[in-house]
Amino acid sequence: MNFQAPSMNSFQPFSILLGILLATMAKPAGAAESAAILPPLAPTPRTPVRRPSAQTVTDWQGRKFGMFIHFGLFSIPGGVWEGRRVTNGYSEQIMSHAPIASEAYARLAGQFNPQKWDPEGIVRLAEDAGMKYIVITSKHHDGFNLFHTRLTDYNVVDATPYGRDILLELSRACARHGMGFGVYYSSIDWHDPRATPFTDDNNNLIPPAHADFNVGQLRELLSHYGPLAEVWFDMGCPTPDQSRRFADTVHELQPECLVSGRVFNHQGDFTVMGDNRIPDFIIEEPWQTPGSIYHQTWGYRSWQERGDLQEKIREHLQKLIQVASRGGNYLLNIGPRGDGSVVEFEAAVLRGLGRWLKVNGEAIYGTQPQPFRRLDFGYATHRPGKLYLLVQRTPTDGWLRLPGLQTPLTHAALLADPQKAALPLKQSEDGWAVRMAAKVETEAAPPVTVVEADYAGDLEVIPPCQKPDAHGVIHLAAADSRKFYNYNGRGYYDRPTVYKHAWEVALAGPGRYQVLITFNPGEPKSRVELTLGEAKVLVDCDGARSGDANSRTATALAGPFELKGAAFSTLAISVPPPFTKGDKLSVNVVGVTVTRLQ
Repeated sequence: MNFQAPSMNSFQPFSILLGILLATMAKPAGAAESAAILPPLAPTPRTPVRRPSAQTVTDWQGRKFGMFIHFGLFSIPGGVWEGRRVTNGYSEQIMSHAPIASEAYARLAGQFNPQKWDPEGIVRLAEDAGMKYIVITSKHHDGFNLFHTRLTDYNVVDATPYGRDILLELSRACARHGMGFGVYYSSIDWHDPRATPFTDDNNNLIPPAHADFNVGQLRELLSHYGPLAEVWFDMGCPTPDQSRRFADTVHELQPECLVSGRVFNHQGDFTVMGDNRIPDFIIEEPWQTPGSIYHQTWGYRSWQERGDLQEKIREHLQKLIQVASRGGNYLLNIGPRGDGSVVEFEAAVLRGLGRWLKVNGEAIYGTQPQPFRRLDFGYATHRPGKLYLLVQRTPTDGWLRLPGLQTPLTHAALLADPQKAALPLKQSEDGWAVRMAAKVETEAAPPVTVVEADYAGDLEVIPPCQKPDAHGVIHLAAADSRKFYNYNGRGYYDRPTVYKHAWEVALAGPGRYQVLITFNPGEPKSRVELTLGEAKVLVDCDGARSGDANSRTATALAGPFELKGAAFSTLAISVPPPFTKGDKLSVNVVGVTVTRLQ
C-alpha cells in the first residue's frame, strides 16, 4: 500500500522537494523531475490488446468480498526494530520508516522460515469469511519476492531457509477450492539497484531498466501461477506508456485477468479507491475499496491495539455493506506473523463477518447498487424482482421508508426467516414502506438485519428532484450535483478530475425549455455535452478571458428543446464524445438554470 494513509490534500511541498533531491542523487542530470510537477502526458499510440470481456468484469463485480494478504520479510520485525516500536507509517514499510539500511534489511531473509504458514488454512479462512477471492503480496515495496522469480535471487525460494514458493502453493490451494486468486505487485522496489531510491511518499519515477525488470516479473507471474483473477499494482509514478505497457503485458498473457487502477494513467480495468476510502455515490465503472482491519497498518504489527472484537466486526460489516450498496468490491486485509500464523483477532473478525454472510449473503453477492439516494434506516441492494433492505437503525415507528419507489411491492419478509412471514406494506404519495418490529440490541443480535422485498416488473424509483421556483425556473448549483470522477491518474496523489455533473429535475410539464450554463472559462474552444431528458446537444463554452479567469464567470445558452416533461429528468453536463477514460471537463461548471419558455 501507500505510506500512512494521507488525505488528497496532505501532499506537502517538502515531499516533492525530498523526492527531487533523492532522485537527483541517484540519477543522471535531467532525470530527476518529481512526478508531482511533470506535465500531463498521453500514451504513445499502440495496437490495442484485448481486455477482459464484459462477462468477466460482471463476474468480478459480483464477488463483492475478497481477502487481501500482506506478508513478507516485514512480518518478522512486526513493527519493531532494534527494540524500538516504529510508530510512523505502516509496518510493512518499516524499512523506509525505521529506517533500515538495505543490507541490514536483506539479512531478514535468512530468518524467514514461516513454518505455520498454511495455504489450505488460509483458503478455508477465506471461505469461512464468505470471501470469494484472495490477493497476496507477490512483491511489496521492499523488493522481496514471495515467489520463485528467476530475475533475482532475492526471493523466498533462493534466499530463505523456508525454500518454498508461497505464491505457487497458495495458487494451487485456491484452485482446489474454486477460490479466485490474484497477486499484488509493487511497481517500486527499494532493493533493486535499477530502481529509484525510496522516498517518503512512494511516488517514485520508474527508470526504463526497472520497468523492463517489472515486465519480466509480470510475465513470470502470468505464466506460472495459474489463471489470475487480478493483478493489483501499487504505487510509483509510471509514465502513461509504462502504465499501458504493464497492463498490456498482463492482458497479452491472460486477457481475462483484471488489472487494478493503481497501474495508473487510467489503464486499469477497475478503479481502486484510496486506502480505506468509500465513494459517496454510485460510480459508473467497476471499483474496489482496499480495507485494512486496523487503519494504522497492513503488515503484521506486534503491538497493534486490536480493540473490541464485536465493534471491529460491526465496523467492517458496515464498510462491506456501504461498498456493496454503491456497486463496489471490498478487499479486506490480514497481516500474518513472521512465522506464517494468522493473528487470532483478525481471523475472528473474518469469521464474524462470515457468520452474517452465511445468513444474509444473498443481499450482497451478485447484487446491484441501491436505487435510492439515501435511506434513513441504512442501505439497500437489489437484483431482478427483489430489493434487499440492510437495516442498521430501525425507525421509532418501525416503518422502513423507500422514498420515490413507484414499483409495487408484493411481499416482504426477514431474509433470515425460514417461514418468510409477511411484513406489513404500505404505499404513500412518496413511495412504499415496509414495517418491521423494533430491533432488540443484544450481543447475539446481528448488527444489520436484512429485509427482502419482492416486486413485480421493472424497478422504478423517482429520486429527489430540483423543482421550479415561483417563476418556473430551476436553479442548479455545481455544489449540489452528483459528480463523476476520473480516478487513478498519474499516481496515488493525482487528484481525481470531474468528467460529469448530474442533477435530477422535475420539469413543469411538456414544453420548450432552454438551459443556461454558468462556468469559469477554461481551455480555449471548450465544449461540453448537455443532456436533458431526451435532448442531447454539444454546447460551446468559449468564454473570453480577462484578468484572472477564476475570479469571474461566463455563460453559454443551449436550446430551446421540445421536452415531454416526464416525472423526472436527468440533466447532465459531461465531456463530449468520444469519451476516453481520463478525459475531464475543460471548464469549471458553477451552475445551471433551466427555463420553460412561453
